[in-house]
Amino acid sequence: MNMQSIMAQAQRMQRDIQKKKDEINAKLFPGKYEFVEVTLNGKKEMVRCKINKESLDASDMELLEDFIVLATKNAIQQIDQEIQAKMGQYAGMLDGLM
Repeated sequence: MNMQSIMAQAQRMQRDIQKKKDEINAKLFPGKYEFVEVTLNGKKEMVRCKINKESLDASDMELLEDFIVLATKNAIQQIDQEIQAKMGQYAGMLDGLM
């Protein structure tokens, strides 16, 4: 292989990685735990938090905080699974890109 061919292949791979990264970043990932629902984007940024108030007593504030954390972790797990499914073939190259 000549250097020009290797560079062209690297550029195609870089475009493919960026395209998949953009797809993941644009997708929304819901997380749910008990009466808490959160939605994160592919960058792991929370864009929505919904609490089913009918299920909540005033004394449940500490429990509510725990449920928000658990719902967020659930959504992050979904993002990580999506990243692995779409980007797993590039695993060694992703450091610094995500």
